[in-house]
Amino acid sequence: MIKMTGEAESIIVPFLGALQASIAVLLTIAVGVIAAQFNLLSEKSSKDISKFCVRLALPALLIVNVGSQLHLSTVREIRAIGPQMAMLTEDQGIRYVPIIVWALVYNISSMLLGAALTRLFNLPDWVTPAIAFNNTTSLPLLLVQSLAATSILDSIDPSGDAVERAKSYFLVNAMIGNSLTFALGPKLLNGQEEDAPDETEEKEDEEDYENGDLDGHVEAQEEEAVQQNEETSLLPNRVVQGSTRAEQGGYRTGKHYWHRLPSWAKTTLDFLYQFVNPPVIGALLGALVGLVPALHRLFFNEQEAGGYFNAWLTSAIKNVGDLFAALQVIVVGVKLSQSLLRMKKGESNGNVPWVPMLLVTFIRFVLWPVISIAVVYLLAKKTNVLADDPLLW
Repeated sequence: MIKMTGEAESIIVPFLGALQASIAVLLTIAVGVIAAQFNLLSEKSSKDISKFCVRLALPALLIVNVGSQLHLSTVREIRAIGPQMAMLTEDQGIRYVPIIVWALVYNISSMLLGAALTRLFNLPDWVTPAIAFNNTTSLPLLLVQSLAATSILDSIDPSGDAVERAKSYFLVNAMIGNSLTFALGPKLLNGQEEDAPDETEEKEDEEDYENGDLDGHVEAQEEEAVQQNEETSLLPNRVVQGSTRAEQGGYRTGKHYWHRLPSWAKTTLDFLYQFVNPPVIGALLGALVGLVPALHRLFFNEQEAGGYFNAWLTSAIKNVGDLFAALQVIVVGVKLSQSLLRMKKGESNGNVPWVPMLLVTFIRFVLWPVISIAVVYLLAKKTNVLADDPLLW
């Protein structure tokens, strides 16, 4: 048996572990391809699964991961422990700040760079969102789980919560990216993404208001909603009718006030509303549960220590959240299979130009990694901006 030197082992062992983790992710994608090939999942069903993942599973994952990682100690505990532990406790709350700042800097800089290159070299419009927006939230999460199985994370950070902490960092970054994607992506991608907010209903309301038929349209929606809820809801019909009519009444009143606003106010509020999306709501709920000591204790402590919600409510939310990574990666496999089939049938939208593709690839997989590694190295080596956390680096 060949004995490796310490330096060779420090390179080969992590490399083999990362290779195994990558193969695990690729095999999961292959499951999606197989499911599509055997008609177990269609393109429509994959879109529905993707919506479920982004709008329900991802917020649930954010609530559990962010909430469990964020916590505040009482002032009495901090004073009793001493200034050194107080600093560590403070770091628990502010260690996400560098990730939020970097996510904003990266996304905004990428958009500006993409817009400048598109205008300068007359590139296709899709270059800007391709440079700026990630659609890989599930891949790093699945990769973290695979890396944990190879014990690589234990060599980086021997603490017991390395996996959950790494997930929470990825999720906070994804929350920023998804918010910008929801707000700006539909305009750049012509609203074709299934994860983007729906805008058809809003356009119909504008047309009805201009034609003076907004009340009639809302009343028709109300009757339709009452009938649907009576057929599908398990609640008594009287409760369904009352709640539906109250909801539609508030909707009608809000629409009247909305249409009276000046155009600049509508544009501003509409843009800000795009940031009120499921990932952001999930992250805010997770921060609330984590930072309020009583709620953190109820949701994440052992039952003997006051965690009365941990065994049932937190576990249920965690079960839903854990579906996100695997299901989204399987959806990637389904989309890949459908794309290859369309290509085989000659139904593709044409060839991707080489120059824009190489430019996007270079910026995303060469330029930004070099900049990122250099910035993190300098901040960790020369400053105290980043906490002493290898996973954060």
